[in-house]
Amino acid sequence: MDERTRCGWVGGAPEYVAYHDEEWGTPLHGDDALFERLCLEAFQSGLSWLTILRKRPAFRAAFAGFSIDAVAAFGPEDEARLLADAGIVRNRAKVAAAIGNARAAQRVPEGLSALLWSFAPAGPRPRPATLADVPATSPESTAMARELKRRGFVFVGPTTAYALMQATGMVDDHVASCFRATG
Repeated sequence: MDERTRCGWVGGAPEYVAYHDEEWGTPLHGDDALFERLCLEAFQSGLSWLTILRKRPAFRAAFAGFSIDAVAAFGPEDEARLLADAGIVRNRAKVAAAIGNARAAQRVPEGLSALLWSFAPAGPRPRPATLADVPATSPESTAMARELKRRGFVFVGPTTAYALMQATGMVDDHVASCFRATG
């Protein structure tokens, strides 16, 4: 790892460094791309994000590259296949949530990307000085979670919604001293 200053959560794992430097906080658009992040945030609940990052290639293979239409078409055989796949997190409720959320995403007329980005805060926000200044939720993430639940999504509470917003650049929570901090 180079000597650049990063957000304190990064630590030394190469997966964390690459994720922080190349993905986290970078604006991400596209229905399937955001569906992947929504699913991975749900699978992460109660686990280390590093576990999810290390399993991401297996998740992508198991979930057809997180194609909303492909996952929405999964049936009982696919669910059984996923629950037997040691390469992913084998949690019945989370697997069922990913499939159900794909079906819910298909019913979003404006598209999942447009829906999720509609909750991005408008205007500049104060940059967190330290990790202690980074919130776990926001009024926008609470509203996003409420709307997703109203539309039939599950495993999408305000904290998961906020983590999604951070991961996909809807909010930029790189701390002030981080080399990725802008503005």
